Amino acid sequence: MRTIDYFETHPVFGHDEFVAAHTAGGRSVFTSNNLLAKHLASGRLIRVRRGLYAVVPRGVDPDKAAVDPYLLASRLTGDAVVAYHAALQFHGKTYSVWRRFHYLTGKRVRPFFFRGMEFVPVQTPRAVRSLPQWGGGILEVSHAGGKAKIASLERTLVDVLDMPDKCGGWEETWRSLEMVEFFDLDAVISYATALGSSLTIARLGFFLEQHRDTLMVADNHLALLRRHAPNQPRYFDSTRESGKLMAQWNLIVPEAVLNRSWEEAA
Repeated sequence: MRTIDYFETHPVFGHDEFVAAHTAGGRSVFTSNNLLAKHLASGRLIRVRRGLYAVVPRGVDPDKAAVDPYLLASRLTGDAVVAYHAALQFHGKTYSVWRRFHYLTGKRVRPFFFRGMEFVPVQTPRAVRSLPQWGGGILEVSHAGGKAKIASLERTLVDVLDMPDKCGGWEETWRSLEMVEFFDLDAVISYATALGSSLTIARLGFFLEQHRDTLMVADNHLALLRRHAPNQPRYFDSTRESGKLMAQWNLIVPEAVLNRSWEEAA
């Protein structure tokens, strides 16, 4: 593959990816590295960080060239998957727009900053780490001229209820999830049970019950989740805020979440 053709289909790429593609045609690693150096010097490429490059469109100042955050997050580790609020934002379902992008990975890496954007790694939950697709709901999608790995809406529904801090707290989480018109509830329940957190399942059950009409939630969906709800009453989160006990979920729900009181202030 010609170098220019590679750039057309790989707006963000890793050094090893490029070398593997370039040497497949019989060229040497030395030649591949020289070509990367040449295009860096000419402004056709920018080095995002060591071993990671972004293509600069023709006629654009390299210092001002936009780099797609979802393509970038998908390349920060070999297994990176855009997740949590960033996944909702990719799907166009967030109440607020962030410049912080969480991604799932099995590797231990540090947060990364690039041109005003923050990329935050989150360790894949232990319960699903050994499962195919980490329990399911990982999409590889065509985006901005390349390929990005993004958590599905079904997986993200469970993930943000499991870790609401990765979605900005309950108001942002609720307002964002309420923008989604449809979930494949079988996929949601399959992933939630694989994740194995009774508290997360109780939050999920409560959310689905609260939105059962708009999301077409059937009794059997809720019954499946109730089997995995906590055996003893649990607070909604670590703040242990007082609220109303939802007995069917053994969940003490704060009034703000129960009544969506943020809507009154809007």
